[in-house]
Amino acid sequence: MQTISNRSSGAIGEIFGREKALIGMIHCPPFPGSPRYRGATMDSLYDACLRDAEALVAGGMHGLVVENHGDIPFSKPEDIGPETPAFLSVVTDRVKRATGVPVGINVLANAPLPAIATAVAGGADFVRVNQWANAYVANEGFMEGRAGEALRYRSLLRAEKVRIFADAHVKHGSHAIVADRSVTELTRDLAFFDADCVIATGQRTGHAASSDEIDEIAAATHLPVLVGSGVTEDNIVAILSRTNGVIVASSLKVGGVWWNPVEPERVKRFVERAIAGL
Repeated sequence: MQTISNRSSGAIGEIFGREKALIGMIHCPPFPGSPRYRGATMDSLYDACLRDAEALVAGGMHGLVVENHGDIPFSKPEDIGPETPAFLSVVTDRVKRATGVPVGINVLANAPLPAIATAVAGGADFVRVNQWANAYVANEGFMEGRAGEALRYRSLLRAEKVRIFADAHVKHGSHAIVADRSVTELTRDLAFFDADCVIATGQRTGHAASSDEIDEIAAATHLPVLVGSGVTEDNIVAILSRTNGVIVASSLKVGGVWWNPVEPERVKRFVERAIAGL
């Protein structure tokens, strides 16, 4: 494989202190300003996030991602108001103080600048960006990679310690606009544009990435690779044998659906299965 980036391959070890990381997702409830918000107090919203965070960490997860998943339908990056990173920053700070584990930020949809601002304000360690390079057609419309703009903003904030976890062949959209380029080439573009980790996903939230696509992505990059959707206690061992970790959400929730709270017994079983396979 031709080397196209001198970016370090050690982000997982440097952030989590281990070779493979189990990262739990906190799907925040709808925040004020979003269509599904129905007047809940801010304390009740923050407490719901903290309960999920504490259940995930108590069950053995190594890190967390805070995400505004309750804000469906998501806005395009230029339409996201200042209230979203403000609320997420408070959640992140409280989660970080309560758990002490590494935390990442994902601002939907595809908003790395608000995510970086949130990470700096809340003390997070990394951001997840669904489309870092190139472009695709998402549920929200046409989405461009914003790596150049985001890295300049990160530099402006003197926040180089905030790492970039970027999706390859991101879910919830069509890649027809780059269909003349392989998943291998799209993955290599992430390293070329200074991402720190690559995330493989399925077609939508809760959908598993195929083993063939995981292997293709892993073969295309020197960066750590994680799987970011569809991870369950049934496939975690196989996935960890191919990757440097996972970001998991739906399968750890009551009933296995993303909008429910985290179920501690599911977390315990998942971590036990993962550890047994390491």
